[in-house]
Amino acid sequence: MKLKHLSYLLFLAFAATAPAADSSLKETSGQHLDVIRDGKTIARYMTAHDKSTPEKAHETYKPYLHIFDAAGSGPITKGAGGDFTHHRGIYLGWNKITVDGKTYDRWHMKGGDQVHEKFLEEKADGGTLSITSLVKWDGEAGAPPILQDERTFSFPPASAPFYTVVDVTHKVKALVGDTILSGDPEHAGLHYRPAQEVDRSKTMYIYPVENANAHKDLDYPWFGESYSVGGKTYNVVYLNHPDNPKKARISAYRDYGRFGAFFDTAVKKDEVLTLKVRFLIGEGELPSADVIQKAWNEYTGKNEPTPKSTLKPAEGAGKTPGGNKPKPKADAKAGDKGTKPAAAEKTN
Repeated sequence: MKLKHLSYLLFLAFAATAPAADSSLKETSGQHLDVIRDGKTIARYMTAHDKSTPEKAHETYKPYLHIFDAAGSGPITKGAGGDFTHHRGIYLGWNKITVDGKTYDRWHMKGGDQVHEKFLEEKADGGTLSITSLVKWDGEAGAPPILQDERTFSFPPASAPFYTVVDVTHKVKALVGDTILSGDPEHAGLHYRPAQEVDRSKTMYIYPVENANAHKDLDYPWFGESYSVGGKTYNVVYLNHPDNPKKARISAYRDYGRFGAFFDTAVKKDEVLTLKVRFLIGEGELPSADVIQKAWNEYTGKNEPTPKSTLKPAEGAGKTPGGNKPKPKADAKAGDKGTKPAAAEKTN
């Protein structure tokens, strides 16, 4: 009996530490890496960098993370092409990066790319799946990269009302000189972009203050949105870690759903800026402020009370069927991946 009892305890110990069934990382070399949990793709990290044609170069000028629907059937985030082609999945950029008196735009990706070099780490053991990608940010053509970015995406187990949790950590190192990372909330920071097919009339936002003014308020601990794609509603919550740079401003009011926080900061040569954000992905309308605050407390180790909150439609949402959509541009057609971004895209 003692032997049987010991065997049972060993079985339980193994079960607690063994990888979850059908959970893995699957790489398609030179293209992307899929994050799979319980047999379903929950995210796809796009790694391709192909300059063989202008079309391919445009489509692959930066790596980004797609988020999939709960069934794992396809992305609910945007890729290349469509309105504002540089908006892609979960992505990081600044349109005013100044190094040694020269300024670079690595938001619209003008004159240089972000290039995935290799994976530094891949983990598919236990409950959390994670990948770390080494990314180099171009400076001038033919010159050394200006930034090195170690970006880690971790996927701990999700619990209701969310079906996917993504912990994003960027470690951005200044390689060639003291560096200013600047811009504005519309063109810089860590952002999330819903799929091109979003119904602009239905986008909603929640903010952690009463009578919120998202254009002026600073340092929100969290904020979120709900949006509709293909007749289905999804919600995304952005948890801003308290270790991130202060005086953070947000862009979270667009009817097409691109939203995120802008960190205006500086990094001395050879030093590292660390950014940490947790994204919570769910189906249906936005969860309550109580649910979001509890999630933020769990993420940060804090014990803050639930603040008063503001829930309101996106600016322009509901004015016309499908929302207040901007006029089409030459590069704003779905699938148009080969043309350069139009000048009008500077405002988005």
